[in-house]
Amino acid sequence: MNILFLAIVVIAFLTAGWHQLQWQPGPTATAQAAASASPMEQLSAGMISSATGAIELAIGLVGIMALFLGLMKVAEEGGLLTIIAKLIRPLMVRLFPQVPANHPAMGAMILNMSATALGLGNAATPFGIRAMQALDALNARPGTATNAMALFLAINTSGVTLLPAKVIAIRAASGSMDPAGILPTTLFATIVSTVAAIAAALLFQRYFPVGQASAEELALERPWVKEFQQGSTTVLETADSAQNDQSAYPFWVSVLALSAMVLAIPATIVWGKAIAPWIVPGMMVGFLLFGWLRGVRIYESFIAGAKDGFDVALRIMPYLVAILVAVGMLRSSGALDVIVGALAVFTAPLGLPAEALPMALLRPLSGSGSYGVMSSILTDPAIGPDSYVGYLVSTIMGSSETTFYVLAVYFGAVQVRRIRHTLLAALIADVVAVMASVAICSYLFGQA
Repeated sequence: MNILFLAIVVIAFLTAGWHQLQWQPGPTATAQAAASASPMEQLSAGMISSATGAIELAIGLVGIMALFLGLMKVAEEGGLLTIIAKLIRPLMVRLFPQVPANHPAMGAMILNMSATALGLGNAATPFGIRAMQALDALNARPGTATNAMALFLAINTSGVTLLPAKVIAIRAASGSMDPAGILPTTLFATIVSTVAAIAAALLFQRYFPVGQASAEELALERPWVKEFQQGSTTVLETADSAQNDQSAYPFWVSVLALSAMVLAIPATIVWGKAIAPWIVPGMMVGFLLFGWLRGVRIYESFIAGAKDGFDVALRIMPYLVAILVAVGMLRSSGALDVIVGALAVFTAPLGLPAEALPMALLRPLSGSGSYGVMSSILTDPAIGPDSYVGYLVSTIMGSSETTFYVLAVYFGAVQVRRIRHTLLAALIADVVAVMASVAICSYLFGQA
């Protein structure tokens, strides 16, 4: 991200500088041209305007983010994560036959995927790290990723998303008339990319054997493994309690729930415009009623979640300023027009306009950077959140993950250095997510 940020700024500066050296109003110029700002003045004005717009966007995002994360907190405390966990556990035991059904790793993985499905990134990460530590307790070669680890992270980076709450919030803050319009597109793209991730991980694992552990690897200090081996009571009580209740949902119920989720895609495509106005108010009423019926103190829970939303919005403010100023410089200097024109020749016929290409490339590298790029595109008057490009970048954002960050954090937590085929499977999932996003957005919204 450091190199990318610096490169954007330098390219914009050099482009504006080149135009400045050639800029001459001349005696034959019209009065309007003579009064126009020079390229460097336009660059300076673009920087100030972009910085101001970033703060305005962040301030507008505070309330919307607080609203959505408040609702998510009510649903979380009402046990929605556990309900989803019960639905997917019968499928999980078949995907991970090498992990015992009653092992803490299974419960932690299920809760991680459930949190991801609801767009609860902050809640998903602790469960994911704990899952990796529990999986490492089953690892015969310390420092090397097991097949289960590789498959888990491939699914994690492509996870099915039912509710991309943060993306919906940013679309609403950007003035979208249909902020929840990406629900069917995101669901479609994540289902396709998850299938691709599972297939890639299972296919490539045979070409990347684990091998035999060396004496140095066996001597590696792994204090988290001792917790599981000694039966420590600190082993993720939430995951254990979730596991003990899993038998309530048999396999056919999981298949039925998954089928209903898949069938929801054509339903939203057919009745999407009629359903869209009901989604956000329906979420408000539905989540609050769900929490109330489950005995949750909904007001206090909503306030606690809203505080988290306020903190999240404030944390991303510096990132928004940085990336929006850099993109604004690129646009004001004229460099963006040159880049867009060059790439559009190749990408536009494929349904991926050059304006959306930076999102596709940046998303696996940086979450904050890709949020900034998405915000820049959605707030661009020439594009807007409800255009084809606006829907496309929103879908890409909601259906993919910061792959390199996830791999670094999760593997770093268990000191795994040899990741085998994990990165390959995850990147394939990212590419498929972009392709699926282009396909579904082209079908629903048409190309700009």
